[in-house]
Amino acid sequence: MKIFSLLLVILTTCAGCQTSYHFDLDFGSGDNNLPRTDHEFDADDSKFTFALFSDLTGGERTDVFAKAVRQLNVLRPTLIMNVGDLIEGGVEDAVEIKQQWDSFDKRANQAIAPVYYVGGNHDLTNLLMREVWETRYGARYYHFIYSNVLFVVLDTEDYPPDRLEEINGLLIEAMKVVEVGGWGAFPETQYANLAEEKTGEVGPAQADYVRSVLDANPNVRWTFLFAHKPVWRSKTDKQFSKIEAALADRPYTVFAGHEHAYRYEQRLGRDYIQLGTTGGVQFEALPGSIDHVTLVSVSDVGVDIANIKMSGIFSKLGETF
Repeated sequence: MKIFSLLLVILTTCAGCQTSYHFDLDFGSGDNNLPRTDHEFDADDSKFTFALFSDLTGGERTDVFAKAVRQLNVLRPTLIMNVGDLIEGGVEDAVEIKQQWDSFDKRANQAIAPVYYVGGNHDLTNLLMREVWETRYGARYYHFIYSNVLFVVLDTEDYPPDRLEEINGLLIEAMKVVEVGGWGAFPETQYANLAEEKTGEVGPAQADYVRSVLDANPNVRWTFLFAHKPVWRSKTDKQFSKIEAALADRPYTVFAGHEHAYRYEQRLGRDYIQLGTTGGVQFEALPGSIDHVTLVSVSDVGVDIANIKMSGIFSKLGETF
């Protein structure tokens, strides 16, 4: 008599549980093989995936970020990071600043996973906006650990108060030029040619903080840094180079944004990645100026990074979000 057994597959992914797999395929032949490769399941308790979105302001395009949140909810990352420029900013009116943050918070809270905030130049434009951030959200630079992976958020608008106000004044003048001549006129403004506009700055206190965090966490599996501006390209920086020196003996990856165009570079044997946009103004002349989200998978084996064009994600119904 032939014995017919059911195929039984049990997959368990809860924290602390061992992934189990079982099959029973016996048709009386004694052959219990399945038509599959010999690789083990790519699953273990150490693996997780987090997502990033990039600049959504600096000329935000309607509904792009809201669409990205809906897409991320389907992709189901464990947590969501970004590289700043979350609101348009550029104002010195507390009521308007509150309205802008209320708008962003409402959309970000539609995400299933927690969203960690990173400040950009649009978010920390002036002293009032810096004060609003600190009152509303807390630290401008901070860290946390998840699954023995260190996440470090930087503030690349970390200027002394008087210099921040000088930069803000030049930004106001630049925006007046943009209103008249469009973004094509922006590169000719004094603000656009500031070193701070291009690469930002990390202050001494922040650099000391980051180095103390690194010293206190030498055995994490990986370290990720999130900044708005690509501060590593600064020709005058002294503080970020100290952070890099403290990172030298560990695996790490750096993410930034600001220029609204994707760019990859390897520096000191590590990945330094500048993301494109997730709703921010796009510049056709810049290669890599595209809306996307990023998925980062972390395991004991290492890190894998996938950039996904928003235009390539559609629902189970076959519809774009």
